[in-house]
Amino acid sequence: MNTTEEYNAVIDFCKNLFVNKTKDYGTSWRIMRLSSITDQLYIKAKRIRTLEIKQVSKVGEDIAGEFVAIVNYCVIALLQLEMGEEGEENLDAAFVEQKYTEKVNQTRDLMFAKNHDYGEAWRDMRISSMTDMILMKLHRVKQIENNDGKTIVSEGLAANYQDMLNYAVFALIKMGFMDKK
Repeated sequence: MNTTEEYNAVIDFCKNLFVNKTKDYGTSWRIMRLSSITDQLYIKAKRIRTLEIKQVSKVGEDIAGEFVAIVNYCVIALLQLEMGEEGEENLDAAFVEQKYTEKVNQTRDLMFAKNHDYGEAWRDMRISSMTDMILMKLHRVKQIENNDGKTIVSEGLAANYQDMLNYAVFALIKMGFMDKK
C-alpha cells in the first residue's frame, strides 16, 4: 500500500471529473454562498450514511460517487473561501484547474503531516466512521458559519473542509475505488 500513489490516483480521477464538468457547465458554482456549499456537502454525506444503513439505492447512484462529489465540493468551498463569494463568476478553465491543484496539494500536505503523527490510523477505520467524521465536521462548519466564521480556539473553516476532503479520499481508497476504474 502506497498512500501517495493511492491518494494521487483518487485525486486525479476527481480532478478530471471536475475539469470536465467545468468545461460543460463553466464555473456556475461561483454563485454559491459558502453555506450553500456546506449544505450540499451535508446532503451528500447524509445520503452516504443512509445508503450505508439501508444498503439499497433507489436511484442507482453509488456511495463512491458521493465521496467523489464530497472531494470536489470541498475544493469548491476552499476556492470560495480564497476568492470570496462575490467577484467574477466566469473563470477560465485553466485557471480553475490550476487553483484545484493548488488546493488539493495543500490538503494532501496536511494529510501527510497528520498521517505521520497518527501512523495512518485511517487504514484501520471503518468507512462508516469516515462518513460520521465528515458529518461531524459539517456540523462544526455550520456552527462556525453561524458564528460569522469566527472561532475562539478551534480550527477554522478551511481546515474542516480539508479534513472532509481527506476522509472522502481515504474512504475511496479503502473501497478500492481506483481498482474498479
